[in-house]
Amino acid sequence: MVIHIGNPHDILVPPVEGVAGGGTAYGWNDGVTGVRNLSPLKGSIDPSEVPTTDLVHVWCMPSTANVGPQEMPRHLETINLLAARNERESVQIAIRPKVSWVSSGVAGTVLVQCSDLCSTSGDRLVVGQSVALRRVVPILGVPDALVPLDLPVSQINLLPGETTTVWVSIDVPSTQPPGQYEGDIIITAAKPDIESSTQCFSKADKYKLYRELQNCLETVGPVDDKPLDEVVERVKSATTSLGRVLLSPLFSEFSDNGPVDMMDEDAISNLSIRVKINLTVWDFVLPSTPSLPAISDTVIEDRFGVIHGSEEWYEALDLHFKWLLQFRISPYFCRWGDSMRVLTYTCPWPADHPKSDEYFSDPRLSAYAVPYSPAISGDASKDYLHNQIEILRTKTHWKKAYFYLWDEPLNLEQYDSIRNMGAEIHAYAPDARVLTTYYCGPSDAPLAPTPFEAFVKVPKFLRPHTQIYCTSEWVLGNREDLAKDIISELQPENGEEWWTYVCMGPSDPHPNWHLGMRGTQHRAVMWRVWKEGGTGFLYWGANCYEKATVPSEEIRFRRGLPPGDGVLFYPGEVFSSSHTPVASLRLERILSGLQDIEYLKLYSSRYGRDEGLALLEKTGVYLGPERYTLEHMPIDVMRGEIFNACRS
Repeated sequence: MVIHIGNPHDILVPPVEGVAGGGTAYGWNDGVTGVRNLSPLKGSIDPSEVPTTDLVHVWCMPSTANVGPQEMPRHLETINLLAARNERESVQIAIRPKVSWVSSGVAGTVLVQCSDLCSTSGDRLVVGQSVALRRVVPILGVPDALVPLDLPVSQINLLPGETTTVWVSIDVPSTQPPGQYEGDIIITAAKPDIESSTQCFSKADKYKLYRELQNCLETVGPVDDKPLDEVVERVKSATTSLGRVLLSPLFSEFSDNGPVDMMDEDAISNLSIRVKINLTVWDFVLPSTPSLPAISDTVIEDRFGVIHGSEEWYEALDLHFKWLLQFRISPYFCRWGDSMRVLTYTCPWPADHPKSDEYFSDPRLSAYAVPYSPAISGDASKDYLHNQIEILRTKTHWKKAYFYLWDEPLNLEQYDSIRNMGAEIHAYAPDARVLTTYYCGPSDAPLAPTPFEAFVKVPKFLRPHTQIYCTSEWVLGNREDLAKDIISELQPENGEEWWTYVCMGPSDPHPNWHLGMRGTQHRAVMWRVWKEGGTGFLYWGANCYEKATVPSEEIRFRRGLPPGDGVLFYPGEVFSSSHTPVASLRLERILSGLQDIEYLKLYSSRYGRDEGLALLEKTGVYLGPERYTLEHMPIDVMRGEIFNACRS
């Protein structure tokens, strides 16, 4: 947990212009003293001779803060985090130049590096494996894209009068020994032309050096059963190769005949700013399979220009499926038909393909969509659906399966289509689950005197052809009592469940994932699910941008939608040559919310659900759709109480 004081309650933070919500700073000052440079440096500045603290402000912010370019400095404090095993915890490091020490529009350059996090018993969380650094990049002027930084050292150019933010994530493996871990984020002001020696080398140069070292290793071992003369020859050969490596430009600074003077390195180290990180890993493992299924639609063809059913298409789906699982999200892909009919599938391969078992057996997948008809056109077998169900029903993962057939039906004809398809599915598999999203009953066949009463009566109308009733949070507004009315209509003894979703609405101040909403507003989506008693959550899109001809094209949100709606990550090609998707800051907060549910579930398993709800309210984390914390501190308090109550 991050020990920081949030924004004072008497300070109004303006919302992002034209964007729902608020929480991005626009030059306001929270009155923290002692962070201004009262004696600015003048003249030419050599950053190798001046403490970095004289050149830049550095401070820490929690993961729920939207740190805009005009965010003003605060005191630098030690970062204190609490994490379970198999959990990701994140924090932000903000950097703002006090003066400029270079020209050409750049205030200066800093080198950012991170140490491993080590425990007193010698256990480690290794940089590049468990510890990652990403730069927060604005989208439409709002901090959102998290672009990976080079490790172990990354160079960042700072702009005059602007705050730059680094997002630090720590992934704790499920097998990590519990205990106290410590490490540092080291920030050093540098000349803009200074790069680490490894960064000066081309990829070809580094590969050549790598091959030289690998050849040395292969030459000298194993030698146990070799004749002595052959061992001598091998050692001579390896010595020659190592000599060439040591004479390479990479080690030129150490090639003199005298002793190596390490004082310069010590001096630079003393001039750096060290941000201390303390992490408590406690003896609780978040389940690999999320307790609350969170599923999301992804679209491939529109953005990546791949032909449906091509080898490139399969590769793109495979990449996105595996990547999204790290966020406790179970993805599905879709093709839209007429009148909001939708063909959804988690795996594009048929049920008898080896990839099908690989996908559906992954413990990180909590739910998967089975297509009503083939995902790839061409396999038009009359018995396709029956054959797929027969295969899947023999698998242990069948309990994860669901059929999502129609999105938000509006009239009796569309509702009847769902009933007919559901009847066909249940004729083959009575235990199959059909999911239906809706925000109203059939308009031409009123089910009750008022629209909302009709909404509540939808389960009775669709029964037994739907098992998962997935309703819009927008319809509920701030009436939590209506959620109880919906749940009271269900028959859990017959496998019926209540899920919810957000799509366009609800709008500010209710929880949603729009660009520019507060960080706690993003995280509160899952708090709301927990409090209202939902057993699953669906999101309509994870990468539904406007169509593009190439992946690297400028990102454009769909017209008519709130900014960010339907987009939780960005194509990696927009920011670099990497094909790996770039997470949004909002996606990281979704993960945090899903992890919060695991904490609340643990607490409730010990003390009962009523006590879990009481803790959520007592700490001020979440009381209702318009009453949840705007600051990070209550989240830390809640997690800390759960830690103390359940650590035994």
